[in-house]
This record gives sequence, structure tokens and C-alpha cells, in this order.
Amino acid sequence: MHAVAIDFETANEQRSSPCSIGLAWINDGVIESVEHHYIRPPGMRFASFNIAFHGIGPEQVEDAEEFPAVLAAIAPRLQGRTVLAHNAAFDVSVIRGTCDHYGLAYPEFDYLCTVKLAQITWPEFASHKLNNVCAELGIQFKHHDAAEDAFACASVALKTLHLHDAACASTLAAAAGISLGRLHVAGYSPCSSAASRPRRPRAA
Repeated sequence: MHAVAIDFETANEQRSSPCSIGLAWINDGVIESVEHHYIRPPGMRFASFNIAFHGIGPEQVEDAEEFPAVLAAIAPRLQGRTVLAHNAAFDVSVIRGTCDHYGLAYPEFDYLCTVKLAQITWPEFASHKLNNVCAELGIQFKHHDAAEDAFACASVALKTLHLHDAACASTLAAAAGISLGRLHVAGYSPCSSAASRPRRPRAA
């Protein structure tokens, strides 16, 4: 499997306020590297709730690049990879919302939600939040740190890959009965356990 697990932290309640992104790069079914980037959010407005949640404030990101520069560096590396995220609806909405804010074209990739994978693979778990799934599986990580969360997400995905005897993200999704989501320049289709229709394209 060639994929990348991502995780965003946001500065406030707006999805267009990413202040941190973690990425865990999977090559041939192995997590080969994990990276982290601070992001200077639009307006530099941080909500106290969010700071308490992830510990990131203005002082950590004042010298960081804004989202367009971070996306420009990452987007070419996404080509040919499936993006994994735990609660992918949130992380993909951060990309969409922030691209909309800056007037950027959406990057294009297929994506797979590891929450849905976990729900199907381990229905007996009391909760399918990332920290609970990892506790059940013996995966150690620091929750609400973007790089650590990306690593944990990648680890969960690889566990499901082996249990479903799949070779890649697309065969894993098929084995679990999940449709891959897709983000593209005209809009997106959600990752779903049932057939879904593409979302309405963005207004011009």
C-alpha cells in the first residue's frame, strides 16, 4: 500500500483555520516517515478551547508558512497515493474550507476514513475514536498531536489491511464494503459504507 495518513489541528471553530498538519507516509505497507508542519492560520485567531485541546497557540505558528505554501509543498507528493484520515470528513473539510478561503483549486486524491474501517473491522469496540481504537490495539501515541495522530491513523489502517488480507487501499475498501472518497477540482465525493452521489460542485 502506498498511502499517506493526515491529521489537522485547527486554531478555532472554523474549518479554514488549520494551525498544524501531521503526515505519516506509507510505502509498500510500511510507515517510512512521519512529518509535521505548523501553519499560520488566517487572521491568527486562536480559540481558548482549541489551545487547551492541542496546546498550540500563536507563539508556535507566528513564523510558520500559511496554508497555500504548505499545500504547494505537499500536493505533488500526494499523487498516486490514497489519503487516510481518522474521521476523514473533518480533515477533508479542512482542506476544502481553507482552499475556498484562499481561492485555491482543490488537490486531487482518493481518501479512506479509518473510523469507518475500525467500525467495520472491530464492531465490538466500545468507541471508535482514535485513542480508544489504539488503546484496544496496543498502539502507543500522544493524542491531539498532529504527527502522532497521523502515525496512529496509519497504524490502524495497516492493522485493518492485514486483517482483511488486502494489498492496497482500494482492495481494503472493497473488502470492508466502503467506497473510497475523492477530492477533485470540481468538488468531492464522500467516503461511505454505502453508494453515494458526488457532492454539488463549488460555485464559480
